[in-house]
Amino acid sequence: MKLFHFSEESSIDVFVPRVKANRTDMPPVVWAIDEEHQFTFFFPRDCPRIVFTRSARITAEDEQKFFGTTSSDIVITVETGWYERMKQTTLYRYELRPESFVLFDECAGYYTSTETQTPITVQPLPHLLDLLMKHGIEVRFTPDLHPLREAILSSSLTDFGIHRFQNAKAHKTP
Repeated sequence: MKLFHFSEESSIDVFVPRVKANRTDMPPVVWAIDEEHQFTFFFPRDCPRIVFTRSARITAEDEQKFFGTTSSDIVITVETGWYERMKQTTLYRYELRPESFVLFDECAGYYTSTETQTPITVQPLPHLLDLLMKHGIEVRFTPDLHPLREAILSSSLTDFGIHRFQNAKAHKTP
């Protein structure tokens, strides 16, 4: 199993366990993601995005609503305002030794470790949109993520992630 940590910083020598701002109920940990789910981090750090995946439990109506125009099993939607930053950002993928990590969330592929981690390798990842498309992922852009979020939360979709939504633009009601 390969585990990774993504950053916009190119020269991290060690990852020290810390308390995550939105997980203050947890002890300090180092976070990692598995190879299968790494694509969810091919974005600038603070980029709000919604990821959803086709699954067997989706209703025919929701299948048509969310996947009716794509052959991809994974769709990621990003706010239009992040397009230029996505084109210009180079990420760095740090590979970490998996031995001390424990599974935190199987659906998302998250792992945690209470031990300080020294990366095995670091790899620059430029051209993030190209990288996503090479993984067969449909990337969509929208001026406002709020309607999609509400549609997903009231749907039969079970495999989705709403990332960095606190950074999404304020919703404008019609």
